[in-house]
Amino acid sequence: MKFGIVTFPGSNGDYDAYRAPIDALAEESVYLWHKDHDLQGADVVILPGGFSYGDYLRPGAIARFSPIMQEVTAHARRGGPVLAICNGFQIACEAGLLPGALQRNASLKFVCAPIALRVENADTIFTSRYDARQLITVPIAHGDGRYSADEETLDRLEGEGQVVFRYAPDRLQAAEAYNPNGSMRDIAGIVSTEGNVLGMMPHPERAVDPVLGSADGLALFESILQRVAA
Repeated sequence: MKFGIVTFPGSNGDYDAYRAPIDALAEESVYLWHKDHDLQGADVVILPGGFSYGDYLRPGAIARFSPIMQEVTAHARRGGPVLAICNGFQIACEAGLLPGALQRNASLKFVCAPIALRVENADTIFTSRYDARQLITVPIAHGDGRYSADEETLDRLEGEGQVVFRYAPDRLQAAEAYNPNGSMRDIAGIVSTEGNVLGMMPHPERAVDPVLGSADGLALFESILQRVAA
């Protein structure tokens, strides 16, 4: 299987996203430059974290117009898997691949820390190797991660099982301690209606080996491999 990792000016999570499939799965990764119109045969596309185009205007607002995003959007519409991480989540929302928006953290501070997540839906191509309600630890690093949407959209996401990950306490904690950015309904990751586009603020590619502090992100990549290869 081939993973295609898009690199925008300002991306800083592209190397981690590139290495994760190679080191954790022994699968192939290729870089996809933002000006290109070629996915190089990638089966799975990853929109990585960082600060695409310096986050000018607002995060993801300029990257959505990159030439490569035409190909990513076409890939998604064909049912191809897209994993949108952190800034990639912001780009996916701006491009209309996912509903809602990512706004400035409620604290108005950049937050970088390991965080506890609860797997809300283990029946997706990205989460089949997890158990429902499983608690995992995955790092975050963002200043604009507060997921926001209107109540109708939030209700639909909840009702249709599109909320995949939620910030959750790993011990007795106050809400401001376990929800690092003030996301509505503690949402950390959602999947598209068709189930093939996952957007999440935490970084699973930085949690694929115990030496990194957590290997809880490994099951996400194993899920993709299991479902897409099949």
